[in-house]
Amino acid sequence: MATKRTALFDAHLAAGARIVEFAGFEMPVQYQGVIEEHRRVREHVGLFDVSHMGEIEIRGPRALDAVQHLVTNDAAAIKDTQAMYAGLLYESGGFVDDLIVYRYSPERIFICVNASNKDKDYAWIKEQVGKAFTAGAEVIDRSDEFTQIAVQGPKAETLIGRLADRPVDKQAIPYYWFKDGNVIGRPAIIARTGYTGEDGFELYLANKDGRPVWDALLEKGRDLEVGPVGLGARDTLRLEMKYALYGNDIDQDHTPVEAGLSWIVAFGKSGFIGKPVLDKQKAEGVQRKLVGFEMIDRGIPRHGYPIVDASGKPIGVVTSGTQSPSLNKPIAMGYVPAGQAKVGTEHRCEVRGKPLRMRVVKTPFYKKS
Repeated sequence: MATKRTALFDAHLAAGARIVEFAGFEMPVQYQGVIEEHRRVREHVGLFDVSHMGEIEIRGPRALDAVQHLVTNDAAAIKDTQAMYAGLLYESGGFVDDLIVYRYSPERIFICVNASNKDKDYAWIKEQVGKAFTAGAEVIDRSDEFTQIAVQGPKAETLIGRLADRPVDKQAIPYYWFKDGNVIGRPAIIARTGYTGEDGFELYLANKDGRPVWDALLEKGRDLEVGPVGLGARDTLRLEMKYALYGNDIDQDHTPVEAGLSWIVAFGKSGFIGKPVLDKQKAEGVQRKLVGFEMIDRGIPRHGYPIVDASGKPIGVVTSGTQSPSLNKPIAMGYVPAGQAKVGTEHRCEVRGKPLRMRVVKTPFYKKS
């Protein structure tokens, strides 16, 4: 399949980005380097091109009912212009995807889905809505309409505030809320969300407005030490927070309860897809849990490396792992038997065939001082 390019592709080339294929797009993996870009987001502010993500809208008098049936969290419990993180599940309880739901009104709900899943998600949502709601809910794939820029870091509010036509402080747009507004006069959805553990915003813009806004953010943020950030640092930032990545840490074979994401499940809500399985797991417990690890021995755990117990018995696999730029130590996530998931428990990670000691630790790995 031919790869696509976002509206910001030329800007990435001009900035010296190293380009890789990701989710069908040519995307920047790094510019100056992963560590420098990671620290820019932790200490200052960074810009991410996340235009490869998918956007799906559900409209109509039964839009809210449709979303309530589809996702794990409770869209009826949030207010208009509020957002929530949720799971989209199969009947088995495993993930179709994880996503962010933006509630404009009970008749209009906007959903952001993962880039690698957007076609699958759209087909699944359309099929399920068609089954349960023969009228009153229309599903629209709007993925090709948007350039999405993530502005993340402790100085993100200052930077967006210089360019937006409305206040963006935490009183005007609290965490996981959003507003329609203008950025340098260009219409935008301004959402205070993120995937880094820092304060920040996602800007949803028409494709024609993406490059002017990107350039303005870089120009107006020079004194804030703003800079572009690639997929490499995006991964290290999210892993330090133990934010799950679809395809690594969560997938169709793992449930929110197993992944430590019970907080995105509204167990009191009836009728959502996958609920019976999650109810059973909540009542009876799970056989495996997703936990965080720090290495004791020297070595970096990577996705796919085996996890074994002290006797050498295979018990799991590393789902995500890296050298943490903020902590300067190797960290990882992986599923292990529930009885061996207690904080402080030692296991081994087979790094290039050599069993190296690691221990289960509390997460998130990184905590702001």
